[in-house]
Amino acid sequence: MSNIIRIYDTTLRDGSQGEGINFSVNDKIKIVEKLDAFGIQFVEGGWPGSNPRDVEFFNEISKKKFKQTQIVAFGSTRRKNIDVQQDEQVRLLLGAETPAIAVFGKTWLLHVQEVLKTSPSENLAMIRDTVAYLKSHNKCVLFDAEHAFDGYKDNPEYALEVLKTAASAGADWITLCDTNGGTLPSEIGTIVSEVLKVIGSSGLGIHTHNDIGMAEANALTAIEKGAQMIQGTINGFGERTGNCNLISVIPTLHFKMKRNAVPDESLPKLKQLSQFVYEIANMLPNPAEPWVGNSAFAHKGGMHVNAVQKLARTFEHIDPSAVGNHRRVLVSDLSGKSNIILKAKELGIELENSSPELRSILNTIKQMEHQGYEFESAEASFMLLIQKKFKKVQAPFTIVSYHISMRSDGQSKICEATIKVRVGDKIGHTVADGMGPVEALDGALRAALLDFYPNLKEMKLSDYKVRILESSNGTAAKTRVLIDSSDGTQTWGTVGMSSNVIEASLQALVDSIEYWLLKKRGEF
Repeated sequence: MSNIIRIYDTTLRDGSQGEGINFSVNDKIKIVEKLDAFGIQFVEGGWPGSNPRDVEFFNEISKKKFKQTQIVAFGSTRRKNIDVQQDEQVRLLLGAETPAIAVFGKTWLLHVQEVLKTSPSENLAMIRDTVAYLKSHNKCVLFDAEHAFDGYKDNPEYALEVLKTAASAGADWITLCDTNGGTLPSEIGTIVSEVLKVIGSSGLGIHTHNDIGMAEANALTAIEKGAQMIQGTINGFGERTGNCNLISVIPTLHFKMKRNAVPDESLPKLKQLSQFVYEIANMLPNPAEPWVGNSAFAHKGGMHVNAVQKLARTFEHIDPSAVGNHRRVLVSDLSGKSNIILKAKELGIELENSSPELRSILNTIKQMEHQGYEFESAEASFMLLIQKKFKKVQAPFTIVSYHISMRSDGQSKICEATIKVRVGDKIGHTVADGMGPVEALDGALRAALLDFYPNLKEMKLSDYKVRILESSNGTAAKTRVLIDSSDGTQTWGTVGMSSNVIEASLQALVDSIEYWLLKKRGEF
């Protein structure tokens, strides 16, 4: 059994079918370049001729050279009752001029008879003719056996005949697709073992969907049984509930199964790859994503933190840096002394376990969280709290005054914010409009500071959450505002709390900007 596993990325086709995902041609090219640098062997570009965007993509990608990646054009077998040489779709696949071509065919008799409306023998001929014709043009041919597992469970004899037909026609790879995403790992294992008995020298791949939350488990089970290729998408993007997540599968192969899928030097760049594709897709990263999520190595309970401080592997299955991640110690009313000591150490502040300052900070945190603050998702606000308590740090700016008003032009209502800030002995005073009071306030605050800190344009507000606490108090209820900000490479959270949502928002905005400016100044 080979120790090398090939990775086949279909983010640009299958992944782009996920709800809310829409890649431009330029986006797709950027992703291919990133995947090539990471060491992905196959990248599926799309379906040539299916839409103007894919036509343009294949035209542009043909001008580029890649070190490790083969670009794959995707399509179907020839249409029923037509000569393969006369099939326009097959002609477009060859016209894409990619080194590899993937074609899917029907494995499930239900689809053959009820969807294609053709005979079992004609379906086999469609597969045989297409694979053989593409091979005659010196292409690496991958046959995607659509609904392979449902087809096998319904009629194993016919499903295996489909796979034998593709193999005998010369397919380099046969990929078993769990198209409906409803197969269990035990079923995957049994069927893969049977398939390997009949496909000869063709390599076996696995393509799984996540409809019952088993996409990665199913893919890895297939590998354990002898498959040599995994098809999937970055971050698990895909139709319905998504595809097999390559960001989870790749490190699992390497660290847990001792199989080689990408170069060793690529693994510490895994989190960066995940975040890059999230950014291109204009989606927020999933904090709970295994291996690379911000919460993947986050510790909250005081006893957990204490144990990790003594021996990391007591609560971590791997060194976070191996995949480009890092340990995070969360601070909340569940925190123990170890949480505070480790967070202070990040700032260069050494605290003794018995120091009165440590107890003072711990009590302050617990009191503030009891009032409604939440530091678990607002580490930047917490770091500012420690910094100000132990170091005499000069604040980058102070708010002198601000004012929010609403005006109407008869057509729509616009919020207007006026703000005055002090930087040293100078004053900045600006006004900005927004669709709401927070947007207007954020715009005015940034505009007032830009003359003093031009690099402030690098950061932006990426998420804004409001939670009403003690709602029984009606309009006088306390409001907690959590803000996530980003400069394109890192994200940080801040918190504000008040009975006035504008005041709470301003607290979180000020913390966000102050944290970033102090970080740029080297204070963090």
